[in-house]
Amino acid sequence: MKDAKTRAASLPFWSGPVEPEPLGGGITNVNFLVRDGGRKYVARIGGDIPVHQVMRFNELAASRAAAAAGLSPAVLYHEPGALVIDYIEGRTLSDEDIRDPAMLQRIVPLIRRCHCEVARHLRGPVLMFWVFHVIRDYARTLREADSRHCSRLPDLLAAAGVLEQAVGPVEIVFAHNDLLAGNFIDDGERLWLIDWDYAGFNSPLFDLGGLASNNALTEAQEEMLLEQYFGQAPDDALRHRYRAMKCASLLRETMWSMVSEIHSDIDFDYAAYTAGNLARFAAAYDQFTRS
Repeated sequence: MKDAKTRAASLPFWSGPVEPEPLGGGITNVNFLVRDGGRKYVARIGGDIPVHQVMRFNELAASRAAAAAGLSPAVLYHEPGALVIDYIEGRTLSDEDIRDPAMLQRIVPLIRRCHCEVARHLRGPVLMFWVFHVIRDYARTLREADSRHCSRLPDLLAAAGVLEQAVGPVEIVFAHNDLLAGNFIDDGERLWLIDWDYAGFNSPLFDLGGLASNNALTEAQEEMLLEQYFGQAPDDALRHRYRAMKCASLLRETMWSMVSEIHSDIDFDYAAYTAGNLARFAAAYDQFTRS
């Protein structure tokens, strides 16, 4: 944290000496609030993370495109390993906020705008985020590191194969791919979507399933989510594909945490996060296979 704070303070973007203040919540980057010249900014410090397929050229392209689409704060400065964006005065959402039906009705149009509009503003190379490739790559990373979870990998990969077959052919959109509650900000008038580390071309079902799994939506809320997003009540085939992708989202989050246990220097209890997500995945996958 000290090195990251020093790096944030030394960026040539500032008009004079600054004192970065740590912002909580980040488990991929280290983020700081910086006050300079009567304005507030967010400085995001973090290099490429190949084990998570996080590449900063991709985050920069996605952040700029999302800002151009009016979904995310403006990118004001960047250099390798550092990004400065506008600070949004507002409230970061919680899981409970996401489950509020009124809030969910505001969130779905934001996701649709992301899927429909961000790609129009992209420049240069960007990544594709295919969750089943990510899962297989995580398994190789865990084996190479002799992770304590290696004995689980055959069963997890077998489940991933079942889920990938169930998802089948997909529509491709440019997706956020990390719809945690903390990545939504409500400024009192509108919602903002932030943190584009994992953005890339993907199926819209991944964002929808991730939103549901990350925030513990009820089945009734999931039905509303699908109906509002697609403009009509889902049929059984769509429900089946969606539930498969929701399980895949949980599996990816679980294996992300397994890898982070080994490779992350951020002060966060990844072991507990792994255990919680593994239990949620097991429950969701059991329900999926029974349906």
